[in-house]
Amino acid sequence: MQAKSGIVSRSVSSVSSSRSGSFFARLLAILSVAVTIVMVDSVNADAEAANPKYAGIVVDAKTGNVLYSENADRLQYPASLTKMMTLYMTFEALEQGRIRLDTPVPFSAHAAAQAPTKLGVRAGGTITVEQGILGLVTLSANDAATALGEMLGGGSEDRFAQLMTAKAHALGMTRTTYRNANGLPNTAQMTTARDQARLGIALRQHFPQYYGYFSTRAFKFGSRTIRSHNRLVGSVRGVDGIKTGYTRAAGFNLVSSVQVDGKSIVGVVMGGASTPARDAQMRNLIASYLPKASSRGGSSALIAQAAPAPAMIVTPAPVQPKKAQQMAKTITAAQPPISAAAADLSLPHKGPMPDARYQIAETEVAYAETAARKSDNPLVAQPMPAPTKIKTMTFKQQASVAVPTPAPAYMPPEQGDTSVDEVTTASTTPSPTRAASTSNGPTGWVVQVGVSPSRQMAMDLLESARSKGGKALASAKPFAVAYAAGGDQLYRARFGGFDDQRDAVNACKALKKAGIKCWAAAQ
Repeated sequence: MQAKSGIVSRSVSSVSSSRSGSFFARLLAILSVAVTIVMVDSVNADAEAANPKYAGIVVDAKTGNVLYSENADRLQYPASLTKMMTLYMTFEALEQGRIRLDTPVPFSAHAAAQAPTKLGVRAGGTITVEQGILGLVTLSANDAATALGEMLGGGSEDRFAQLMTAKAHALGMTRTTYRNANGLPNTAQMTTARDQARLGIALRQHFPQYYGYFSTRAFKFGSRTIRSHNRLVGSVRGVDGIKTGYTRAAGFNLVSSVQVDGKSIVGVVMGGASTPARDAQMRNLIASYLPKASSRGGSSALIAQAAPAPAMIVTPAPVQPKKAQQMAKTITAAQPPISAAAADLSLPHKGPMPDARYQIAETEVAYAETAARKSDNPLVAQPMPAPTKIKTMTFKQQASVAVPTPAPAYMPPEQGDTSVDEVTTASTTPSPTRAASTSNGPTGWVVQVGVSPSRQMAMDLLESARSKGGKALASAKPFAVAYAAGGDQLYRARFGGFDDQRDAVNACKALKKAGIKCWAAAQ
């Protein structure tokens, strides 16, 4: 009996030892994986910080104090971070009651033809404004961004880009220029990490009622389930958005908002070498600088609390082209269609003439209201800009002119060790004082074909354009106009010597047919 008892005892001891060994083996395996992940993240973060295209910033969203900064004011390509401003403009239109979440958004041939990623809505079809918002914050849909931009820009994405730029400058994003609504490559579309932090904070500050969309993990679009590209939402404690972005020229970009235990920061990583490296760098920045953020700040937090979006949002299928046409006939006064007159957004006081498609439309700024400040945060010292009320006179347009397309990318050689492609395409017209100067070249109507970092590059750009412009530029006079953009000296590449607006517009149309973006404006 004792022998059997001993055998049982040894068996139980053996089983216990085996289970204990198995438990410790599993524990060691888990610890090993965790250590490996931490080491990989650390290596990725260190490599990212050494990346020559890298720029980053971390801002205490309650106080505006910059907790970390590296190349934060260097010009970078925003890629799909551009959609943050498209969403800002959309939220503003919603808040003003000019559109609703169920307002139909029409897809033009231009919007439907945008490069992936996209919702894939055919030309003539529609989605709702809410579906457009969800498409931007999850899939980063380029076609939906263009469709929203065209709707809010009165049918013109180019005009909407002007409104975006004006809004950016009103928010204090002084080094940001937009040329399209989605962030697809355009060498004139530039920003900085600091400007993107400012925009991220402004989105939370000004539109807390809509900010929850940025935490959407997935949504049902008809029969499709679309999941978010933002891998930090749901995997890093306190991260509630905001936006990812990538193009080959820009690298991998990310803006993140974090709120934990009464502390709040906004971090920006731009020019990342890969998605894992970018995400690892953001995790590293959050872990390093969130503990240093203030838990008290001012009398109220800059970043207002917003209810998170549900894990899955279900939306109906997009309306196909034939049904969209039928719906257009049944829109009531309570659900008005969006027209050019409804695009009541801020316009620059002095800017480029609209594209040739709107060559005989005139826009006049009547007056602008000044809004009260919403925060004492020094990063967002400007008040929330109120829309500029505009008075328009639009005449019959020429139906034969094609829908505008994004400017072709022109990549000049890199200057020094910046590793950033410089600004090279359309810009705004000079100020009245500068335009009056005889040093700025011929007066009258001019055609601008780009902006370059040196006078010689501007003249080379003009020479290339002249060879493609044909007879329309035969008597035009090429010249370069110097101007300061932030701390940089840039040169506008222009043709002068046109007798009137018609000659300048015709020259611009000839250049567009040759694939060269341009603006016609009065000098």
